[in-house]
Amino acid sequence: MSAIDLTPARSIERANAKSSTEPAGLSPGRWVGRALVVAILLFFALFFAVPIVWLLLAPTKTAGELLLNAPFSAGTFDTLFSNWNALVAFQNGIVWTWLGNSVLYSGAALVVTLLVSIPAGYALALTEFRVRRALLMLTLVVMLIPNTALVLPIFLELSAVRLIGNPLAVILPFSFFPFGVYLTYIYFSTSVSRDLLDAARIDGAGELRVFVKIAMPLATPVIALVGFFNLVGNWNNYFLPFVAAPGRKSPIQVGLVELLSNVPLFNPTSSASVTISLPVLALATIVSVAPVLVIFLFSQKFLVSGMTAGGTKE
Repeated sequence: MSAIDLTPARSIERANAKSSTEPAGLSPGRWVGRALVVAILLFFALFFAVPIVWLLLAPTKTAGELLLNAPFSAGTFDTLFSNWNALVAFQNGIVWTWLGNSVLYSGAALVVTLLVSIPAGYALALTEFRVRRALLMLTLVVMLIPNTALVLPIFLELSAVRLIGNPLAVILPFSFFPFGVYLTYIYFSTSVSRDLLDAARIDGAGELRVFVKIAMPLATPVIALVGFFNLVGNWNNYFLPFVAAPGRKSPIQVGLVELLSNVPLFNPTSSASVTISLPVLALATIVSVAPVLVIFLFSQKFLVSGMTAGGTKE
């Protein structure tokens, strides 16, 4: 009994003696490692933050102040309003037309994408039919094809049916979103219980009712995620609208290139009667990304839950 009673005491004494011989704090090697990690993180933070800060401050300055003053010095609100008026007055307010076109193309394509991608992903994940595996493989293969590689064949196809210049020439290709189908397939395969759906079928619910009343409410996070990815991709798409919707039917991303061509610094040979200064161009860039930024800020909760969905099988 005495040997047994002394064993815990001896163990504690040995642990205290060992801890007293170890140096306090981190070793030099760990300090160097942590300092290196912090330095790398700060480098990338500055690498991405510096251009954004400059872009936000540029519209508050005149063209001369932007070139002569300190890069991160702030201008005035009067200059900001002056640059805003110059942007709105360009070609009789065509910037509003470009924004309206972007909303039309991206919004209409978003609706079509959700109406197609969500049922398609549900069918691939939770139903059995003959060509199911072939369709899934085809979806994966199409995802690997760069969008720019599809612009020329899509343009020729749209030209053959005389849709060039029509809003459908942009909306229909924008609605083709195989990544949304695959993302929905992954979600329904891992995060929706088949037993729950089978219980609804046993209770007499038809397949359409099971999908609308049970599967769809459970899929709210992935619906938000698919919608956001589709909206951002379509809003920022340049090449396809450039060739399929020229002129006043262009979206804001193509309009930015029109503004850029009227900046003397980038196009010295321009003969346009109205030129655009760099601060006005910077303001137009902010206006072009503001709608997507606002949508992201108000949908963070659903986006985060959608990104983490499927990590564990329920």
